[in-house]
Amino acid sequence: MNAAIDKLVSGFKTFHERFFEENKELYQRLVTEGQSPKALVIACADSRVDPAIMLQADPGDIFSIRNVANVVPPYQEGGDVSYHGTSTAIEFAINGLGIKNIVVCGHAHCAGVKAMVSGQEGSPVGGQFVPQWTSIINKGYELAKQKNPGAEGAELDRCCERQSVLVSLENLMTFPFVKEKVDAGELEIHGWYLDIAQGELSRYNPNTDKFEMVAL
Repeated sequence: MNAAIDKLVSGFKTFHERFFEENKELYQRLVTEGQSPKALVIACADSRVDPAIMLQADPGDIFSIRNVANVVPPYQEGGDVSYHGTSTAIEFAINGLGIKNIVVCGHAHCAGVKAMVSGQEGSPVGGQFVPQWTSIINKGYELAKQKNPGAEGAELDRCCERQSVLVSLENLMTFPFVKEKVDAGELEIHGWYLDIAQGELSRYNPNTDKFEMVAL
């Protein structure tokens, strides 16, 4: 008996009874007319920060990409990298679905960012794939040290989590089709940060270079 899987199956039954049956027309419309989400949300794969739950989004509202540490890699053409999962999803969202907003949403207590910090401070990072993947946001550590020279421990981790969001925003702009649409005013990119312990959401303000809390 697998209690974890049984719970998931039970959850689907509840979803079907309480949500699907009441929203059949919505699902049928999404199938016949196709999806037209208004925002791409790039979030962490962390089980505590599901963007659909956090944002209370309905089916069809958001196109989401989830990976370790909500990383956007820089644009590449071919090269030695064989798989471009995140880049492919970004391309499909912008060029295929015509999405007008991209949100990169980082969060507090991110193990992926912590792995990056550990690597930058000379500690070994376990795993075959994690070290290379999280090294994409190494610049987040440099930015955190520049902006908060005395930060250490948990304070440094929180700073790095926020600055890593900015690194991903910067990497987004290396995609030609993203930059073209941003420059033309046809696409907006946003940096968000969720404090999962406090239930607080902050948005990056480029004018102040700070993450400012969303008023509740």
